[in-house]
Amino acid sequence: MTFKHMVAVFLLAALPLTGQAETGQLQVELNKVEEIEGGGCRAFFLFRNQTGKSFSGFEMSLAILDGQGVIDRLLSIDAAPLPVQRTTLKLFEIPEISCGNISEILLHDVTSCQPQNEEQMDCFPILDLGSKTAAQLVK
Repeated sequence: MTFKHMVAVFLLAALPLTGQAETGQLQVELNKVEEIEGGGCRAFFLFRNQTGKSFSGFEMSLAILDGQGVIDRLLSIDAAPLPVQRTTLKLFEIPEISCGNISEILLHDVTSCQPQNEEQMDCFPILDLGSKTAAQLVK
């Protein structure tokens, strides 16, 4: 194999690595829930932005499922801004349902995903959802 061929093979092998670096994940984790005095549930979300982009707009529509797996309500939350290479904590209140009665939170839609100084984009492919609570966070 000539030097020229070895360089070509190396460059082709390196291509997927550069592509992966540009399409990092936006991790959304339901980290903790706590009961609100007077009723309702406070949800603590961590957003770990490893995408290489800051987001000036990021809104999600969530379906809250009760203990029987029935949709209790839809909830829209605005998590922006999400700075690049940062972990951001956001708190949201889910009214009129106890934390223990939430079996699952479904990411129904991402109504806004606006990288700073760029056009809107489809964020579903870059989202990585997780939960450290009894309620699962799913797509």
